[in-house]
Amino acid sequence: MELGATELWDRILGQARRGLPEQTFRTWLASAEAVSWSGGILHVTAPSRFHAEWLEDKYGETVHEIARAILGAPVELRVSTEPGDAERSTPEISVAQVEEPDASPPYGEPRAAADMSPAPARPVPGLNVRYTFDRFIVGENNRLAQAASMAVAERPARSYNPLFLYGGTGLGKTHLMQAIANRLREAGGTRICYIPAEQFVNEMVSAIGSHTTDAFRGRYRSFDLLLVDDVQFLRGKERTQEEFFHTFNVLYNSGRQIVLTSDRHPRELKGLEDRLVSRFEWGLVAGVDCPEYETRVAILQRKAEEDDLSIGPTVVDLIARCCRSSVRELEGALIKLLAVASLTGREPTLDLARIALAGMAELQERSPLDAESIRDRVADVWGVTGKALASKSRTRKLVVPRQVAMFLTRELLDLPLARIGGAFGDRDHTTVIHSIRKVEARLRTDGTFQAKVDQLRETLAKSA
Repeated sequence: MELGATELWDRILGQARRGLPEQTFRTWLASAEAVSWSGGILHVTAPSRFHAEWLEDKYGETVHEIARAILGAPVELRVSTEPGDAERSTPEISVAQVEEPDASPPYGEPRAAADMSPAPARPVPGLNVRYTFDRFIVGENNRLAQAASMAVAERPARSYNPLFLYGGTGLGKTHLMQAIANRLREAGGTRICYIPAEQFVNEMVSAIGSHTTDAFRGRYRSFDLLLVDDVQFLRGKERTQEEFFHTFNVLYNSGRQIVLTSDRHPRELKGLEDRLVSRFEWGLVAGVDCPEYETRVAILQRKAEEDDLSIGPTVVDLIARCCRSSVRELEGALIKLLAVASLTGREPTLDLARIALAGMAELQERSPLDAESIRDRVADVWGVTGKALASKSRTRKLVVPRQVAMFLTRELLDLPLARIGGAFGDRDHTTVIHSIRKVEARLRTDGTFQAKVDQLRETLAKSA
């Protein structure tokens, strides 16, 4: 029977589809394309090296049997990732079949052949299409993380791999991560998976219970871009860490991009294997901090503009000064103000904002907090004087409380570095930066010191 490569492969696919689960067919067979059929050898290409090996190993025997039935003669199947790679030796085919996962995995699935046509806006499960670079406000608190994310979106696996973003809740880590995915999704041609680490753990547990770990493993190793949110949830899950370690290696070694987020630096993730922490630091680790005042104002202005809200500058200023911990807190305050305005039928004026936000910030009762009051409070705790911290003296007993006072002044007041230096003996901004970094480093390693600073921060925040 004279058949061309494409016609033969189409007939094989037609019969294979009737005997395999739809998800299995779409993922592993339909995405392969016939290249040549000559001398009893059928050569097809797959989207990736791993995909090619999986197709040969798990479904090669099925293809052989179908082809023999169609042609009445043996057929040798060769699968590669490049059309010209037809001379590659064929590994031994296993007849064992693997039970596949549910047909619709909740957080992303490999692209099938029917989706290979140009469709750059194809949805990716779990992605929020509003999380784009255009909608992300850049400030000193996130500049490095944003620049690194842009670089990864422009040159995946060739800029920073992996990219590890860390910071507190509601600061924009997930926004940046998904902005990378949305940029590449729009361009097309990239198999993308976004998944929270907690969901990855749950799927791993299900795969173990249903004896489908091979299918689970195959799915997550078939993507070009893997984004795992909140990897701190992997802590203490030894079996899942083992699987993720090997998946990480497969993707990294095959030149595919990995992006991770966490609530803290990799080295602070106790309960993670050292080898995983080491790999997390292979690329770039970038922190996202609390937004400073100017960035908070810009975020509120952008939000008002996007939602066509009429919010005066004095109201924006009040919210920006009241809500300092995260972007999420800013948006929550704005939503609360608008809800009160809607329910009472009043305009979102400054007076209404004070009423609406009083429960959050206790604005009416709070006394002003400034660099001097922070300095004096820290001095009291360390048994020195505020005047000494503001002096030129560099004696040992003043170094740590002065550094802590600078750190808390920056964190609680968002003052420019030069102004902070001025409150501590006219020190320059490099001294302030050094002091802040010294405190941050010690907070990561000294539990007693951390508790002392946390208590100070809480006390000062209540008086802000």
